[in-house]
Amino acid sequence: MNFTRVLGKSSVNAIRVQKANARMLGRAIGAQTSMAVRSYASEASSGQIRSVIVAQHLGENTVRTIAMDGTEGLVRGQKVVDTGAPITIPVGKEVLGRIINVIGEPIDERGPINTKAHRPIHAEAPEFVDQSPTPEILETGIKVVDLLAPYARGGKIGLFGGAGV
Repeated sequence: MNFTRVLGKSSVNAIRVQKANARMLGRAIGAQTSMAVRSYASEASSGQIRSVIVAQHLGENTVRTIAMDGTEGLVRGQKVVDTGAPITIPVGKEVLGRIINVIGEPIDERGPINTKAHRPIHAEAPEFVDQSPTPEILETGIKVVDLLAPYARGGKIGLFGGAGV
């Protein structure tokens, strides 16, 4: 069960809600929130979008979630609305060279990503035979990474760095 947007203001890949059932936000402690819900995704009525994913089912209509972005502005008893879709991020050639966060929003100050295709952040990994059989190196442009720990093209990677990297 995946939750998507909590709090409603549209952004690059916000899911628009036409008709939905209201739910109540139980509590928010740090990155954890508890909600009384019946389905997969949430969007609440406030000034910002919040994204959450389900970490644990606490009861028949209650789940514990983990916030994928900040929880500022969330209040107990706040109404949330079901969107019925998982968190998606933009994909395609338009994303190459861009920096995005985990919910697909650009953070490189180059404006919105204009792409037609979006995919869920939780998906099955491709079969081994479907992956590129020829070993190619993905050049990151970071000399120390390219020299000491090069990445193979065609797989999933995560690159974290501190200041000056």
